Amino acid sequence: MIGLIAHSEKSDARDLVRVLRSELDRRGVAYALERETAALLGEESPFDEVQLAERSELLVVLGGDGTMLRVVHRVGVTLRPLFGINIGSLGFLTCVGPDEVARAVDAIVTGDYKLSPRRLLKVELITAGTATRTHYALNDAVISRGERSKLVKIDLRIDGETLTNFNADGLIVSTPTGSTAYSLSAGGPILLPDTGVFVITPVCPHVLTNRSTVVSDQAIVEARLTVPGQEVFINVDGQDSIEMRLGDVLRISQSDRVLPLAMLPERPFSRVLRQKLKWSGSNV
Repeated sequence: MIGLIAHSEKSDARDLVRVLRSELDRRGVAYALERETAALLGEESPFDEVQLAERSELLVVLGGDGTMLRVVHRVGVTLRPLFGINIGSLGFLTCVGPDEVARAVDAIVTGDYKLSPRRLLKVELITAGTATRTHYALNDAVISRGERSKLVKIDLRIDGETLTNFNADGLIVSTPTGSTAYSLSAGGPILLPDTGVFVITPVCPHVLTNRSTVVSDQAIVEARLTVPGQEVFINVDGQDSIEMRLGDVLRISQSDRVLPLAMLPERPFSRVLRQKLKWSGSNV
């Protein structure tokens, strides 16, 4: 069975769900709607995202990258293949555009798509009282200051060895998948999905020589605050926000969770980059 999940606040979501359902019905594909998606059509469904994922072989998500991230966080350990239909802006995680529903359904019916494995980060905040809060990130974990304008001072270690002390607006630890998100906006490199690394990117560092650092995804990255009284938060994929205090340790490592992300065979990642970033080809 195919599970359908749409961003219910997108203006085009209702019409796109109707078109998608019509194509699935025409091809005889069994499907079910997530609760909020069904409400878009004035219908009811007993399934939330987790329940729908447990019953589905594939989840078709209608929205942008933010919608894809939200679904990944809500389903938790039940990571089914995600097939994204973009009704957002950039759409690095989505598979087709809103005018390609027929192509999407054809790919789903025939299996004409590739699954790109995207490994998630394990993000652990170990508090001074030894309690550990664990989250998982497909894109990134971001250390950021609160409403105060003071810089965040962070001691960063790789596999127990100090890399440097950052004095910046924040710090981003990103997967290759997330390298085209906030890290890219902060001046970080673009990483291909299968590179097997993390990238650490400071946000507006006070020291001009502080630049993005690429490390193996087998490394353990640890961050500590060095000055008392800082108002600091950890944001995971822009979904979960956790306050970090002096004495806490933020530990980031590769997790055992892998998202199978559907991609069309005629659209490799290099083509997606050219299209989304409006790059041109070379005549040389």
